[in-house]
Amino acid sequence: MTISLTTPVTGGAQTGFTAPTYTIAADSNPDYNGKQWVVTALGGTQVGVTVHSASSPFSLAFFKPKAVRVLPRVDLNGGYSSGIPLNVYSFFLRKGSVPAANQVPTTGWIKCQMAVPAGSDTYSPAEIRGMASLFVGALTQLSAGIGDTLNSSVM
Repeated sequence: MTISLTTPVTGGAQTGFTAPTYTIAADSNPDYNGKQWVVTALGGTQVGVTVHSASSPFSLAFFKPKAVRVLPRVDLNGGYSSGIPLNVYSFFLRKGSVPAANQVPTTGWIKCQMAVPAGSDTYSPAEIRGMASLFVGALTQLSAGIGDTLNSSVM
């Protein structure tokens, strides 16, 4: 499977929201190594949320490394003297919001980077899948708490 979203995307639980969904459309990504989508319609109850526009974006993008790094040659001692290189993947979400009355929208963002040690994708792919699985599961469980914390700064 590749990075692909189906529409609508079911949102995570949030305080004050009922069954949030997000209709998305593919968008051109600003770089060749990524995919991007914009939110074109909302579902469920989420009063005050707006869809994507030029002045108030609501988009998400996924980026892969521009050049996948591989393991270097083994040194005379049987190790990797230069260390194990990392392949870094990124997820970036941005959302415009109005900071105060009579103001223009300002863009907030969420950025997540995922680093995979070179070679582990072939030697221990289950470990990488386990890392991704726990990450997504934890975010799903924490969705409402994250939204509350971003609004109140209380954990």
